[in-house]
Amino acid sequence: MDTKAPNKDHRTTPQYALYQRENFWKSNEGEVPPFSTDPGALEELAKEKLTQGGWYYASSNAGQSYTHTQNRQAFYRHRIIPRMLVDTNTRDTRAEIFGHKVSAPIGFAPIGINKIYHPSGELPVAKVAKELNLPYCLSTAGSQPIEDVGAANGQGPRFFQLYMPHDDELTISLLKRAYNSGFTACILTVDTWQLGWRHDDVHTSNYAFYHGIGADLGLSDPVFKKRLAEDGIDPKKQPNEAGAKWIDNVWHGRAHNWEKMPWLIKTWKEISGGKPFCLKGIQDVRDAQKAVEIGCDGIVVSNHAGRQVDGAIASLDALEKIVKAVGDKTYIMFDSGIRSASDVVKALAIGAKFVFVGRLWVWGLSIMGEHGVRHVMKSLLSELDILMNVAGFQSVDQFDRSMLGKQTTRGNLKIAQTDVATESYAPSYDLMPIKSRL
Repeated sequence: MDTKAPNKDHRTTPQYALYQRENFWKSNEGEVPPFSTDPGALEELAKEKLTQGGWYYASSNAGQSYTHTQNRQAFYRHRIIPRMLVDTNTRDTRAEIFGHKVSAPIGFAPIGINKIYHPSGELPVAKVAKELNLPYCLSTAGSQPIEDVGAANGQGPRFFQLYMPHDDELTISLLKRAYNSGFTACILTVDTWQLGWRHDDVHTSNYAFYHGIGADLGLSDPVFKKRLAEDGIDPKKQPNEAGAKWIDNVWHGRAHNWEKMPWLIKTWKEISGGKPFCLKGIQDVRDAQKAVEIGCDGIVVSNHAGRQVDGAIASLDALEKIVKAVGDKTYIMFDSGIRSASDVVKALAIGAKFVFVGRLWVWGLSIMGEHGVRHVMKSLLSELDILMNVAGFQSVDQFDRSMLGKQTTRGNLKIAQTDVATESYAPSYDLMPIKSRL
């Protein structure tokens, strides 16, 4: 790839594709790329690097992993239709989410207990997200204090994912800490009042919080400190009991319902001065419609990467139905199953405005810490940039199925088509003899 090509000076986003050339050239300087970013190779290398507990927690899925397998199979039934001789020289990967102009419609999904993957936990991940100008989402189950993660993210766009306790004072404290630390949206996860049944984690008692690991976000909370004192728990002398009390307030096993949502929305809006509130874990059209009805600013269509309900609908298939029902009424995001730039494109083409990536950066963190996260996410951006170049897309806005049956323009081509970016086949999935982990 020509590093002196003039088109890079006229682009509004970086020439991410140059990262491919940078890695091709390394051997001339006695170096090699850090590691392969093929999802399967990433996973295998992470398994070698992690402890048994870290590997099980990162890789395990609900039950027999059939939801996870369906998540991956759902992507296979959609095909990108490349177009040729389109002027993609000034292609634009930019996107906007909740007023933030970001490098691409890709964010860091909220994933908890990062200290089981790397001693620095969430901090290097938040730092890389800022460097790349991609939104970072911190989990309530994070293993660093909210304030420290905010500082690591600097001026980067960031959101706070809430697992809501049944202790309103504690919930308010968490939300205030998040807002005061620069988190500009609250995303409530509604599919995890408790963890799904994950065989490998259960049979090894693999619950880090019960073993004194990863509860730093809670242990640094002033309200939770009061709760520990009320129960006579000294977190320094009783780390297991303190960690258990924290996570039992978060994944408490007691479901919230729609009646609680107006209070939470009002509370967050008052604390934040009206910042966006979203629900994560929506899979049914009726729930999406209800979210719109109660005033949510957005939803994340997600089945928690297949980690909560075994045998559930593929997240991408749920997205298709939900977009048809409420796509023009709310901001729809997506996660569960993204492994490549083509997956990103397909989710956007089906109707998501934004996607979150999780396991890819977890593998990078596990393999090489900050450098690993950076390599994985720069590679994903490069892959997206290259895909747009060779498939004839000038901006992410062109990954759009809302123009079904209408004419659209891509560069100098007028296209009459039934699907702007993809063609799709019936959702018929034969169960794989070997369940997918990818």
